[in-house]
Amino acid sequence: MVQPWTEDFMVSFWIVVMGFLVVATCGLVGTYLLLRRMALVGDAISHSILFGLVVAFMIFRSGGTMVMFVAAVATGLLTVGIIEFIHRQSRVKTDAAICIAFTTLFAAGVVLLSVAEVKGPVHLDAECVLYGEIAFVPLDPAVEVLGLVLGPTPVVRMAGVLVALLVLATVFYKELLVTSFDPALAKSLGIRVGIWHYGLMAVLSIVIVSVFEAVGAILAVAMLVVPPMFAAQLSDRLPVRFALVFLHAALSSVLGYQLSVWLNCSPAGAMVVVGALLFLLAWAVTRPRRAAFPAWTAPN
Repeated sequence: MVQPWTEDFMVSFWIVVMGFLVVATCGLVGTYLLLRRMALVGDAISHSILFGLVVAFMIFRSGGTMVMFVAAVATGLLTVGIIEFIHRQSRVKTDAAICIAFTTLFAAGVVLLSVAEVKGPVHLDAECVLYGEIAFVPLDPAVEVLGLVLGPTPVVRMAGVLVALLVLATVFYKELLVTSFDPALAKSLGIRVGIWHYGLMAVLSIVIVSVFEAVGAILAVAMLVVPPMFAAQLSDRLPVRFALVFLHAALSSVLGYQLSVWLNCSPAGAMVVVGALLFLLAWAVTRPRRAAFPAWTAPN
């Protein structure tokens, strides 16, 4: 319990900070996905993005941040477009359309990655995309501004994504709430639901590609779903849910890292396990109240 904060304090500190930023960022986006009943879309985009990353690398032969972000956004929007096209143009249900879209694009990404590796070295690894490695974050070069060391590059980048997400959620709070909870009401108010839908998918794509390096696609899916579900058990008010997502991020990152040290396992995986346990605890605590008052109140 004490060793991580004495002998390897800075390493432990940056791992926990990165875990907090990742869980909080994914949780905020996941809150809107949960309201829209689109949690599986996060799974689809997180896997299909590999296709866009490989295509961008094969074209530009560069793994630069801007190239990867543009490729991720484009692939995320392409995935959503394919899902909606299959659903509307056939009798296939939405969940089946999601499975068709993301498995096909992910498989195509794996095939193209193998082809790219034959032609030369590729700075992309399918295992890294799937699982990530948050323990390597403290080893990245530090970012300095005016002689002040801000922290490892992935941590600073993730902090920037979280701040930008908070600004967007604050400025467009009403539009996101209305389009997420009642699209029909949003249309009657003159709000263009389609633009907000694809805008949210673009933000989701950016968030997912930002967390690849730390936790990979698979754990990112859990972090998109578990924190919002934890918050939904404890409150029906959207601002309170956001605060609870941050609380969940803090607890799961600290306790998850402690668990990983104890079991000598993946910190990211341990954080998700602790996060799931926190959700189960919240569910158990609130179950009697929800049984007594089964009517659900919409977030406001």
